[in-house]
Amino acid sequence: MTRAEKANVIAELKEKISNSGSFYLADSSTLPVAAINQLRRVCFEKGVEFKVAKNTLIKTAFDQIEDKDYSELYSVLKGHTSIIFTETGNLPAKILKEYRTKNKKKDQVERPILKAAYIEESVYIGDDQLEALTKVKSKQDLLGEIVLILQSPAKNVVSALQSGGHKLSGILKTLSEREEN
Repeated sequence: MTRAEKANVIAELKEKISNSGSFYLADSSTLPVAAINQLRRVCFEKGVEFKVAKNTLIKTAFDQIEDKDYSELYSVLKGHTSIIFTETGNLPAKILKEYRTKNKKKDQVERPILKAAYIEESVYIGDDQLEALTKVKSKQDLLGEIVLILQSPAKNVVSALQSGGHKLSGILKTLSEREEN
């Protein structure tokens, strides 16, 4: 790879890392080519980008991004590294888990291994974090829950006022009828 090609790859990685709120680092070296292609296809269908890059190029791209610190991820940049870009933090974890379930083998040698994940400035290191990552809620999910929580008390107040208004008018009507009699 020439210097110009390396510079292009670094620039592309830098842009994708900067623009992506979340990305995963995985080792897919134990997978045969057909399995990697199948995993890429699943990622593509779900709107997730799967790339393979050299560790030194990934590290250089991390170093060139000035406003964030990726130094916690340096320790996992060994061996083969695939980088998975996503806008939804838990989607790649779900894809990897689903892939492992569908392609379960007795020896478990042929499976993608999660090295690390960077989700909205939180770092998860190790394959044992995969289950926890599948349960991480996206920013949109959290915002939706907050809106529902904020709407709930307001709905209760409006409902109480409306039902109370009917009761109050009923009481006033009864009292006025009594006075007439």
